Amino acid sequence: MVESIPPRQAAGPGRALAALALAQFICSFAGSNMNVMINDISEDLDTTVQGVQVAITVFLVVMAALMIPGGKLTDRYGRKRCFLTGLTVYAIGALVSAAAPNLGVLILGNSIFEGIGTALLIPPVYILTTLLHPGQTSRARAFGIVMALGGIGAAAGPLIGGLITTGISWRAAFVFQALVIAVIIFLSRRLDDPLPPDPTRSFDVVGAILSATGLVLVVMGILAADDNIWLTIGLLVLGAGVLAWFFHSASAKEASGTEPLLSVGLFHDRVSNLGLATQNIQWLMLMGTSFTVSAYLQTVRHYDAIQTGVVFTAATLGLLATSLAAHRLAGRRSQRTLIMTGFIVCDAGVVALVALVQTISSAWAFVPGLLLIGLGLGVMLTPSVNIVQSQFPERQQGEISGLSRSVSNLGSSFGTAIAGTILVSGLTTGAYAVAMITLAVAGLGGLMAATCLPRAPGTGARAAARSAGVPGRKT
Repeated sequence: MVESIPPRQAAGPGRALAALALAQFICSFAGSNMNVMINDISEDLDTTVQGVQVAITVFLVVMAALMIPGGKLTDRYGRKRCFLTGLTVYAIGALVSAAAPNLGVLILGNSIFEGIGTALLIPPVYILTTLLHPGQTSRARAFGIVMALGGIGAAAGPLIGGLITTGISWRAAFVFQALVIAVIIFLSRRLDDPLPPDPTRSFDVVGAILSATGLVLVVMGILAADDNIWLTIGLLVLGAGVLAWFFHSASAKEASGTEPLLSVGLFHDRVSNLGLATQNIQWLMLMGTSFTVSAYLQTVRHYDAIQTGVVFTAATLGLLATSLAAHRLAGRRSQRTLIMTGFIVCDAGVVALVALVQTISSAWAFVPGLLLIGLGLGVMLTPSVNIVQSQFPERQQGEISGLSRSVSNLGSSFGTAIAGTILVSGLTTGAYAVAMITLAVAGLGGLMAATCLPRAPGTGARAAARSAGVPGRKT
């Protein structure tokens, strides 16, 4: 038995990375492929653009709300078990969505089941990638592959979804997701968990409820902006209050020696906080752009699903080119420089999307802007994740992975909710421009956060101590 371990370990990292990257791909794909199905789903299920927007946003917010609890469960039940459970729940949701007779069942399958499945499977993706690839260069390469597949899933979602929708049906796109999940489960059969689960670890149920409720209220408040501004204000205030309660509860538990859902000490690391901010805004720009451009093309310019998807090929190619070069870029430029460059290029892309669409009526007006956004995102997605994950020791990888993915998916939710709400409030060229300019302003905020990151390629004394084998202290 002992003699069989070495070949298994030798074969493990490559197969494991393929499974982890494919898992990130399909979850990102799910967040964007419905953007090109807006008209088809609306007609088939007798709903509206707003109804489809709600389904997309609820999927993203369920992920964001449950990602922190999902990351915490990996410590107690193990990363592989949570990964496989999440994949199974996700596959069930995809099949329910494929058979949905109305919007309510679609939300149940796509938004709830797939959202829960994603929250369970994504934290293990980032924990295992971190643990299986020590060292900044090796980890940057691994995260480059994972983030490349994630970015491609989000950027190519409209194209793949458009091809499937036009060639077969929008329902077949969900069957495609279930088939990819089956492949991932096959690749994960021999996946090894570097850290054993600890069944004695406590789980803060109250904290999980408070954090999830607070995040849901905030995003639903944004969604309500086009109908009732007072309801929006009320939900935002209530959501902020619940989140404040959550942090107070977590702080009190930590002070008393009880393990909270999320250690407030995670927020004491300035570099990590800045990295989290950049992650949030990156996904806000990606998903906000995807929804806004897709909805505009279909409802204003009357493009079908495949035409809309083809337009997004430019973003996919740009993201693929820079994401796959992430490990080489990490060896040549500091992570701060890469993230700053990414935001500058993305904002240039948004400006191009606004300026050219106002003056050119053909589909080519969207290509330069989407290409720039893809290039910019590919440059900075990997270093932002690497910065955050590398700031913490192994024992905190479950917490920080859950927090990191929650922050990123919250950004996706904000992007779809904010830009989508502006756009659907008046489906015109003017509303499109306002929505895109809002995303550009968010990009400037990301650039400001990036300028505050350390100038050195590394992440400080704590990272150096870990690379030398010194356990990190709890921050």
